[in-house]
Amino acid sequence: MPNSIEGLSSTTGAPPSSAAATGSRALGKNEFLKLLTTQLANQDPLAPTDNQAFIAQLAQFASVEQAEAANSRLDALIIAQAANNQTSVANLVGKDIIYRTDSIAATAANPTPQIQGELAESATQVNAIITDENGKEVAKLVMHDQQAGTVSFDWGTTSLPPGKYKVTLTAKDEKGESIAIAPRNRARATGVTFEAGYPELILNGVRVKMSDIIQIAEAATTNAPPPGA
Repeated sequence: MPNSIEGLSSTTGAPPSSAAATGSRALGKNEFLKLLTTQLANQDPLAPTDNQAFIAQLAQFASVEQAEAANSRLDALIIAQAANNQTSVANLVGKDIIYRTDSIAATAANPTPQIQGELAESATQVNAIITDENGKEVAKLVMHDQQAGTVSFDWGTTSLPPGKYKVTLTAKDEKGESIAIAPRNRARATGVTFEAGYPELILNGVRVKMSDIIQIAEAATTNAPPPGA
C-alpha cells in the first residue's frame, strides 16, 4: 500500500543507499528553485498552495538570489583590496622606515643592532635592557644627559651573539623620577612577508606590522650602509 506524506506518494521499497543520501548543506538559488518546483508539482489538487504563501516563497527566492550576487561582489572587492594592499606594501621595500618596536635581531655580520627611543623630555639617564628569548638579561646599555627627542644607544664594546632579543627602555630625570620613553627604530625595508595572513615589513631582521610604522622616508643615495645595518 502506498505511503502518503503531506500529499506525496511513494511505494515502500529498499532504503536509499548512503550515496543517494549525500547532499550539500548549502541552499543556493538552484536548490531553492528545485524545491519550489517540486512542491508545486506534488501539491494536493484538493488543497493547492495558497497564493500568499506562493508569493512569499518567490520573494524568498529573490532574496536568496540577491544575497548570492552581493556575496560574489563582496568577495571580488575583498580580493581586489588584498591585491592592492600587497602591491602598496611591496613599494616600501628599499625605503627607510621609522617604526615602533621592542625587538631587535643580531647577526654574525651585525652583532650590535641599532636601538632607539623617543624621550618625552630631557633625562639624566636612559637605560636599554636587552633580554633573550627566555627572558634572561644579556646586556644593559646606559646613556647619560640626553635631550628630549630621539636617543640612539651606543653599544661600546658590548655585542650580541646571533639571535632575536627584546629591549626594555627606561629613563629618569635629575630627581630620579621616571620619564616616558617610547621604543622605536629606523631601518631600511629589505622585504615583505604575508606569512601571518597580513603584510609585515622585514626591518633589521624583524617582522613589523604596518600599524607600527611611524614614518617612511626615501632611502639615502650615499655609499653609507643603510640604517640598522
